[in-house]
Amino acid sequence: MRHLHRAFWAYLVLLVALWLIAEPTAFRSIAFFALRDPMIQLTGVIAVGCMSLAIALALRPRWPEAWFGGLDKMYRLHKWLGIAALVAAIIHWLWAKGAKWAVGWGWVQRPPRGPRPSITDPVEAFLRGYRGTAEDVGEWAFYAAVVLIALALITRFPYRWFYKTHRLLAVVYLVLVFHAAVLLKFSSWASPLGAVMALLLAAGTCAAVVVLLRRVGASRKVAARILSMHHFPGVRALEIETEAPGWPGHKPGQFAFAMSSTSEGPHPYTIASGWHAEQPRIRFVVKELGDHTARLREKLHVGQDVTLEGPYGCFTFDDDRPHQIWIGGGIGITPFIARMQHMAARQEERDWPEHQEVDLFHSTAEVDEDALARLAADARSAQVRLHLLIDARDGRLTGERIRDRVPDWREASIWFCGPAGFGEALRRDFAAQGFPVDERFHQELFSMR
Repeated sequence: MRHLHRAFWAYLVLLVALWLIAEPTAFRSIAFFALRDPMIQLTGVIAVGCMSLAIALALRPRWPEAWFGGLDKMYRLHKWLGIAALVAAIIHWLWAKGAKWAVGWGWVQRPPRGPRPSITDPVEAFLRGYRGTAEDVGEWAFYAAVVLIALALITRFPYRWFYKTHRLLAVVYLVLVFHAAVLLKFSSWASPLGAVMALLLAAGTCAAVVVLLRRVGASRKVAARILSMHHFPGVRALEIETEAPGWPGHKPGQFAFAMSSTSEGPHPYTIASGWHAEQPRIRFVVKELGDHTARLREKLHVGQDVTLEGPYGCFTFDDDRPHQIWIGGGIGITPFIARMQHMAARQEERDWPEHQEVDLFHSTAEVDEDALARLAADARSAQVRLHLLIDARDGRLTGERIRDRVPDWREASIWFCGPAGFGEALRRDFAAQGFPVDERFHQELFSMR
């Protein structure tokens, strides 16, 4: 998360700094109309700059994953950039429209316009000819972006509709590229700001085209077939085992996008099985949480073809600590199931420290005896100490209870997957005890909206 926060704020500071280099005298006067044009330019640069990077991240690039800590963190940055673009665009619109309203209402007096300098540069003259069109289409693109970004932030909005409407932002972005290219102050194109904006607009345009052609992650997609399905009624979860001959392999804790219907689009699921190249099978355990997952039992069947994309994620248990503490809240137990199966299969060829010990805490409000029996068997096979806490019987899992059961917790690393609020509460609790959470508290942010 440190890298995430730093990257977000550093990017905003970079955009502002580049604009100030291009416009060093922008704030010599604080008069309303003297500030209007500079503020329109600045907020426009921030809005389009944030949208450009956000749409580039929508391609799910692999190279920044390790630095950010996984695609889940990159999607969190994608969300923050979208919110920042929305806020900057609203301020941009208010500066553009507010001056006209203020004059009309008699709040301010528009200063007299002096003679306009003649334009000698043919490129500037060409762009100036499209100024009115760029303003008009940019305004309508702004309204569309507000609606589409707002829908993306409303988690109650069904995922299948979110998948369809969110892709329309690529069209809106292409309109805003035209808007920005025409209306960015012409002199700025010769500054470092112009070079960076040209790069961002070009990258964003390419990304938007890929999104519209539905080619996101195309090189990482493989065909798979459903081999078996098992329902756990007590925890309202469905286990789906697939066969994927072209799968490149994965580490326990990673996830994949699975698509069974083009109308629904791909959904991310943590992989709940280890990897054996001689038996290319991938298992998912899906909780009935939303409109899509609640219908999977009726929509899927054995023998059905599905498409898998991945693997993604850096929640892979890679460290050399003498002790690891795993915490799985609810369906967040799935990456730990995969890790335990991997450990059980590789006891003779360990790829983790020889004397590393593991304590697994599983906190759940729902109970399915079959699922719990399988979990206990996986823990025994992997030589992992299982601590099962059922909310109604044992109460809530807290940092204090974990520390009581793991005396050497200060030397351990913590791996958490579960509800975000639960994870943040544990993170704050351990931080208050002096635990180095930035280095050794690993949390999966498994929310793609």
